Amino acid sequence: MTDVDTPGPTAQSENREAWAELADLALRIAREIQFRGYVDERAVELTSSEGVVMRFLNRELDSTPTRIAAATGLQPTNLSAVLRRLEKKHLIERRASSRDRREVHVRATDHGKDNYRLVRHEWGSSVAEAADHDATDLAPALRHLARVEAVLEASRPAGAHSDRS
Repeated sequence: MTDVDTPGPTAQSENREAWAELADLALRIAREIQFRGYVDERAVELTSSEGVVMRFLNRELDSTPTRIAAATGLQPTNLSAVLRRLEKKHLIERRASSRDRREVHVRATDHGKDNYRLVRHEWGSSVAEAADHDATDLAPALRHLARVEAVLEASRPAGAHSDRS
């Protein structure tokens, strides 16, 4: 590898502020999407914690509360309250394991999956409209951000939880 291939300390420090701006911008964009609410009256409004759980359950179809807490960063006591609220909204269901009746499995209901698809569509429409539907660099940006997310998730500090902003 040559010096041209490896960014030196100057390039890394020059990029530090750009990376900080990207992180801050991602949080601000997420907040703006949340402020909008939903146009479709079928969309079920969720709290931030409920949304985190539903996004997880729509990627991982069947899970346990322990796994959900670890993956979402929610405290187990907070997760328990979130699961109760999602159950009341008919977005999830909890079932005893067929192997061990003490173990509980959680999954999104069909209504929960439909709601997730609906709100994702609305989020996407809002962002596409804000970007004037310019998808020029969209595919590489999605690939890059997916890699960043995967590394951040894999390197999450033990005991970290998302019940803070």
